[in-house]
Amino acid sequence: MEHEKTDSKRKALSVLMRVSIALIYLIVVGVGSLIVFTRVRQMAAASEMLPSFTMNDEGPSPNIEYVEGETLPTWTGTDRITVLILGIDERAQWDEPAWRTDTMMIATLDPVTLQAGVLSIPRDLWVEIPTSGYNRINTAHFIGDIADYPGGGPALAVETVKRNLGIEIDYYVRLNFQAFVDFVDQIGGIDIYVEETIDDPLYPDYNYGYDPLYIEAGQHHFYGELALKYARTRHSGNGDFDRARRQQQVVSAVLKKITNPATLPQLVARTPEIYNTIADSIATDFKVDQGMALASLAREIDVGAIRFAVIDETCTQFAFTPDEAQVLIPIRECIREKRDFIFGIDPAPAAETVAQEDASITVLNGAGVEGLAGSTVQYLESNGLKVAAFDNADRQDYNSSLVILYRDKSLTAQQIIMLLVLPQSAIVKTDDPSAPYDIVVILGQDYAGKINGINVTP
Repeated sequence: MEHEKTDSKRKALSVLMRVSIALIYLIVVGVGSLIVFTRVRQMAAASEMLPSFTMNDEGPSPNIEYVEGETLPTWTGTDRITVLILGIDERAQWDEPAWRTDTMMIATLDPVTLQAGVLSIPRDLWVEIPTSGYNRINTAHFIGDIADYPGGGPALAVETVKRNLGIEIDYYVRLNFQAFVDFVDQIGGIDIYVEETIDDPLYPDYNYGYDPLYIEAGQHHFYGELALKYARTRHSGNGDFDRARRQQQVVSAVLKKITNPATLPQLVARTPEIYNTIADSIATDFKVDQGMALASLAREIDVGAIRFAVIDETCTQFAFTPDEAQVLIPIRECIREKRDFIFGIDPAPAAETVAQEDASITVLNGAGVEGLAGSTVQYLESNGLKVAAFDNADRQDYNSSLVILYRDKSLTAQQIIMLLVLPQSAIVKTDDPSAPYDIVVILGQDYAGKINGINVTP
């Protein structure tokens, strides 16, 4: 009997720690706030609750060291930990087969230097989704679920981020917005300074209608529902980019609230209640011992030193799909700088740029569409590239566009395929020092016919 009770307590602890790490990475981006749950172990051990929870826990994790008498195991690994955070607009009253991601954030932590960072990704970013072609990045989760992609929506979202941003993702955490609302309510709300008045008459309600939102500029105390609205509204000067900044502001406010020494004891005492509220709304592939070890590691992090960045208007180009929906074409070099910043990589003083490559470029029309080369040259030049000449190609039946490198001007080639929304396979490298141009761009019918579904406008 005693053995069964002990085993039950251990299971309860296991489940609670799963939720703890998922919740923390989701709400406070997996960094300093993990301290909240380091004091909950004994409380969980005394609990008999054992709800279900979606998490991988098949065997012990590597890089974990258990020391007799320690409250939490120790994280001994030296590799950086990177997590994709997915917020889905899942609502019980909506009968949908799958859900798009309304929020995407990348959280990263170096266990050696304790450097942490957060990068927000706009949901309209136009990217290549594995197995599905080009689409908005927020559709990756939806496609992964409805197409039975191995690992479902989270797995395809992870693979999409890896392919387009060059970031290796170790884990994911996914939650719906009700979990966020409930959590903010449970911690007693958050304090937010609203920099400019928000007047959004088209904020969506829960029944395909509108719930007008008006918030005066100034200091506010938000509970869950209003905090969610503040983080989700797009009705401001810079739309999605302002929204991403507000989301990071909310994350910081939550972090400040739950790490406040005056608040922490009350939160610890109410952990079972908080747990019961959000347990069914979170999924992650963290293992239990990984979460426990990260909780121990996070106690050493300087919360004020966390680096925040947004893929914003400086890193994207506005464009329209054939049905006039607005999307964002990523500018690879700028996104690389944002990525490196949150990873603690400062730019090298001597790093070469597209401007320094000073590539000579010619654009050739190989698709038989009148004026295609000229309009494309205007577009490229409006985005900072210098084009030396344009003309018709040797033939007009190229199916696929080509970006031919006669000399090593790889940064410029990457910028071209990003602006023209061409696949990496479009780049062809050759070596001809006698060629009159560094790069020759041949526009094929895939570009002219907008097979990628994009109508790029300067």
